[in-house]
Amino acid sequence: MPTVEERLAALPAEEVTGVLRGQVREQLERQRELLGQAQEANQAYLRLLGELDFAGLCRTYGIPEPTRQVVRFGPKGRVYLDAAWEDIGWAVEIDGAHHFWGLTPTDDSFRQNEIMLSDEKLLRMTLVGLRLEETRFMDQVARAHARAGRRAA
Repeated sequence: MPTVEERLAALPAEEVTGVLRGQVREQLERQRELLGQAQEANQAYLRLLGELDFAGLCRTYGIPEPTRQVVRFGPKGRVYLDAAWEDIGWAVEIDGAHHFWGLTPTDDSFRQNEIMLSDEKLLRMTLVGLRLEETRFMDQVARAHARAGRRAA
């Protein structure tokens, strides 16, 4: 019985090359798929990190901790807001890098408009802005709470 090497040697070179190319293509495709999954997981982690950071900042600044990933319904179905205080009608969106890709800014504008038209108020900040201008943004959040408290009184 011939060995594997002997059987391969008996095959035409083009056939062996074709098989090897097919295997390399499959491996590259699998690597691309894994890389895509890793990028998606990384983006999800970064979004979550911004939301967790924001919740921690609320505690630090003496602002009640918001409910996270609040569901609203718009013309296109479900809408998720990063943080909201249902009792005062305010919400916060922390925009990561994915909010600036393609048509996402336009979709975000329509979503914000729908939220505002439903009489809920929305504060927005980029994740980078939250990191660089933490005090300035958290002051706005605190003022929103103070303003809501005055109206409720």
